Amino acid sequence: MNDWPDDGGYGRGNANSQPEGPRRMSHVQRPQVPQQPPRSQQGHGQGYNPNFTQAQNQGYDSGYSSGQVYGGAPQGGGGRGGVPPQYAPQGPGRPAPDWRKRIKIGSIVLVVGVLAWGIGTYAWASSQMRNEVDLSKVIERPEEGDCTTYLIVGSDSREGMSAEEKKKLHTGSAEGKRTDSMMILAACSSGNTMVSLPRDSWVTIPNFVGSESGKSYPARGGSKLNAAYAMDGPELLVRTVEYNTGLHIDHYAEIGFAGFANIVDALGGVELNIDKGFKDKKSGADFQAGTQTLNGEQALAFVRTRYAFAESDLQRTKNQQKFLSALANQAATPGTILNPFALYPTLGAGLDTLIVDKDMSLYDLGKMFFAMKGINSGDGKSMNMPIAGSAPQGSLKWDMPKVKQLVEQIKNDEKVTVESNR
Repeated sequence: MNDWPDDGGYGRGNANSQPEGPRRMSHVQRPQVPQQPPRSQQGHGQGYNPNFTQAQNQGYDSGYSSGQVYGGAPQGGGGRGGVPPQYAPQGPGRPAPDWRKRIKIGSIVLVVGVLAWGIGTYAWASSQMRNEVDLSKVIERPEEGDCTTYLIVGSDSREGMSAEEKKKLHTGSAEGKRTDSMMILAACSSGNTMVSLPRDSWVTIPNFVGSESGKSYPARGGSKLNAAYAMDGPELLVRTVEYNTGLHIDHYAEIGFAGFANIVDALGGVELNIDKGFKDKKSGADFQAGTQTLNGEQALAFVRTRYAFAESDLQRTKNQQKFLSALANQAATPGTILNPFALYPTLGAGLDTLIVDKDMSLYDLGKMFFAMKGINSGDGKSMNMPIAGSAPQGSLKWDMPKVKQLVEQIKNDEKVTVESNR
């Protein structure tokens, strides 16, 4: 095909001696390259055109290629051989995190974890309790009242103590165990009341059934209260307290010297305000007046001292009430209960030597501590059993009219108005 125009022979070869004259060639127009739309108008899947230059932005294609290769670089690369960032292909966007869902799942995991820890702790602590006292062996018991009553006993048991510990704690080395302190704690809706029973109280030891032998024994008559424990242990002590007061005892709790001192040390000591300083060689007490933190050894000396006081056992029972309330106030706090590094050492220190009745649960033990804590915070009352004077063997005689009034108020869950005269 000949594209040359037929214009009268110009530019065609011929046999003439004269050369051909010039001839016109028809204009050939270069196909137009479509102008690239702005980047914002391009689809996500459109590739990059290497002929697109700044000149093309002006609608002109110079046809010049710089030779620079852009394809094949990672997205967003700005180095050599990379696609300029403004032209990098965009993938589908990541969905925003669902924080509501995450918080919900996290809360569920936290609650499950706390429950598992709580159940595990409760099961472990319950397995450590020594439910050894069988109150079902106590005979002729009074009717139950509206309040929950605990008989709390501090014994002079040296069980599990080394010779060095006995010397350090000034406990002596006597065999067996006797009551060193006794008190009734009544947890009532009208207010909690703690009543100390001096161990030298003159009471009647009634007839009873032996806790070990199962034999029946006749009444022993008048004797000091601590003699009941020495005769047949906790069961006879409960029987004697119930017989002489007419108050039903719901639970029994007893702790020895070592357990008491270990609990105090596990708590990091107990803060106490001592009104008047005193010393006692027998108990190892040596205190100045004022607020101070007592460790286990000091705490045991504080609650055992009697010979440094004119009122002897009566002053000692007041000190025991004061310290136990402070101990409970510090132990029954979120800082101890919710902190495993504080809770486990405290429970481990006390439960090994804490002896309770067979029906007492860890929940009941917790209620007892919280009842004592309420007394320390001023939401209750602490007192000695009302005393009317002296009795045989240097003992103390109870003021029975006041005792009966006190017992009736506790039984009926009434606010205690009875006052102790000593």
